[in-house]
Amino acid sequence: MISQANCTATTPMGATLVSDQGLAGGGATFRVWAPRATAVYLNGVFGGVSRSGQTPDLLLAKDANGYWSGFLPEAADGDTSIYYVVGAGSSGIKRDPYARELANDPTAPFPICNAIVRSAKAYPWHDAAFRTPDFADMVVYQLHIGTYAPSAPGRASTFLDVLEKVPYLTALGVNVVQPLPVYEMEDSPSQGYPGLGYQGADLFSPEFDYAVYDATDLARHLATINRLLAAKGFAPMTLADITPAVAQMRAMVDLLHVYGIAVCFDVVYNHAGGWAQTYAVPKSVAPSGVLHGDDESLYFWDRAITTDASGNWDNNQSLYFTNQGFVGGLSFALWNQDVRGFLCNNALGHLQELHADGFRYDEISMLLAMNNASGWEFCKELTETVRAQNPRALQNAEYWPVEFGAPTELMVAPVASGGLGFDAVQHDGLREAIRSAIGQAALGAGATVEMGGIARSLWPTGFAHSWQTIPCVENHDIVKLGEKPRVPRLADGCNPRSWYARSRTRVAAALLLTAPGIPQIFMGQEFLEDKQWCPDPRILDLAHLIWWGGLAPAANGRAVDPAMADHLRFTQAAIALRNSQPALRGEGLNVFYTSDADRVIAFHRWVQGVGRDVVVVATLSETTWGCYQLGFPSAGRWVEVFNSDAYDSCNANGVLVNPQVAGNDGGVNANGHPLHNMPASASIVLPANSVLVFARQV
Repeated sequence: MISQANCTATTPMGATLVSDQGLAGGGATFRVWAPRATAVYLNGVFGGVSRSGQTPDLLLAKDANGYWSGFLPEAADGDTSIYYVVGAGSSGIKRDPYARELANDPTAPFPICNAIVRSAKAYPWHDAAFRTPDFADMVVYQLHIGTYAPSAPGRASTFLDVLEKVPYLTALGVNVVQPLPVYEMEDSPSQGYPGLGYQGADLFSPEFDYAVYDATDLARHLATINRLLAAKGFAPMTLADITPAVAQMRAMVDLLHVYGIAVCFDVVYNHAGGWAQTYAVPKSVAPSGVLHGDDESLYFWDRAITTDASGNWDNNQSLYFTNQGFVGGLSFALWNQDVRGFLCNNALGHLQELHADGFRYDEISMLLAMNNASGWEFCKELTETVRAQNPRALQNAEYWPVEFGAPTELMVAPVASGGLGFDAVQHDGLREAIRSAIGQAALGAGATVEMGGIARSLWPTGFAHSWQTIPCVENHDIVKLGEKPRVPRLADGCNPRSWYARSRTRVAAALLLTAPGIPQIFMGQEFLEDKQWCPDPRILDLAHLIWWGGLAPAANGRAVDPAMADHLRFTQAAIALRNSQPALRGEGLNVFYTSDADRVIAFHRWVQGVGRDVVVVATLSETTWGCYQLGFPSAGRWVEVFNSDAYDSCNANGVLVNPQVAGNDGGVNANGHPLHNMPASASIVLPANSVLVFARQV
């Protein structure tokens, strides 16, 4: 029987085992927000016994703020629950907005499904020694769970499939993985098309398609997990440890942490669900309307929505949303403190229960545009809440001033100074400048290439620190099917494996990885994937999925696609260079030379107050410059620590550098006269379509 035992004003939202709350005994508390409901009943299967109906022994108690709560001693981990809500507009069942996991029941598929009671603390974490990288040291790898590494044709890959790639990601050298949103989506039926992830409906529940339910598959993944754990000196886990879907998401984070890689989740707080025109409104609610969401969704959780005198459904009675829309969903009602609390609790849940290392906040620009003052207040509350919980968590705002108008630097200014308190923002200026230059170079040797545009975009105005911007040259929006080409096809539209495509793509990536900011690469970019990407794993002919097969060994000892293997080695080396040269992660930047005519740019990077100087020289010229005169920050020996030309057409064993590499025999002596506003100069060999990095010999 439901009672008020263990229930207080601070009882957690959703279903929470009392053992997770540090309380004695068994059972669980249940707490939901339904201010206009007249009754909320707890139904489900508890301790193997089905409890349903609207009887007094299942009725939760309502407090003065519209929160309903109760304690059920029979409830245990793995039980399923659902709420029956009675409101002014309708009565019926509702999913728990705080459900950590939804039941994968084929007889009751999403959205007609129960929540599973799950412990917040049951998973055996191994990451106590992990420390989130400093922002300046981060290299972000963006991936889409469902299409990253499918284990079978036409099937979505899962959290555990990503886990299988931990050794690969470690060898690549990235230290932050950023999955696209991973929560159950309103517009994707269970076991179907998971989509991009930006239409989330149940913000605490992992997407069905990203979990493994088959016992044989689970055993296979468990073997990998235990092999990875054993290599780091940890005891093995059991099948029970990874059976729950939420445990699989935790395992992905855990193993990435064990191998030194942080996880920043992509969260969507500007809207929810692709709900417009998705589900017909039940006749009992609005005979002639269309509901933004399914009948069990967040939209009218307290079932207060009614029709007007003409029988038209009233859009303005939603509990969680306004009537402002974005990409088919509706904006959260951020003027309401309880709605803001729901979203802040979601962020806290990531930090506390999933050990998240940060967030990419989707379209903050639209959040502000649709909510005005309340949007600003929410952002400040959100960033302060996250920072108080974990000051090392990266808070990355996708913000485009063209959509809202406020200066970008206000996004990263502290709340106390009138800003919104984010740590960094997405930076499209460098992306557009690099992609523009690559596209211009593809027009032929006679085309003008605007290297000056790259120079102007390396450090956007208004930012105090280099790590406050996150640039890329490819991401999920830019290179998805129907949008812009991947860089190799931009570099050579006729042949994305030509020397022109290979070398220009190396220039784009090397500029990204030597520039100020937190560089972000998109899955497949690191091995010269040239196809536009589709988030639908059901594409069986691989036409728009990333092609891991190109890296597989061929009979001749090289990879099936040697160009892909060469480019992967290049990316590994470029990331290692960034990690080994503090100046490339430092605050110092001086773009001291550009020539659009020669297609050359050179910039100086250093650590403020320390030095460790490097000079980066890039060219998109189609011919090698034999004696190119270039300024240097000081006289003396400068070691050539990186040459992108070395990674083209390597030999069969993939170890030796390009046999035709052009370079500087290990370095140059900058003993020439002052040049390009620098105190010294040197004559360098600058390979065609290349990036060189020189470090001051100490």
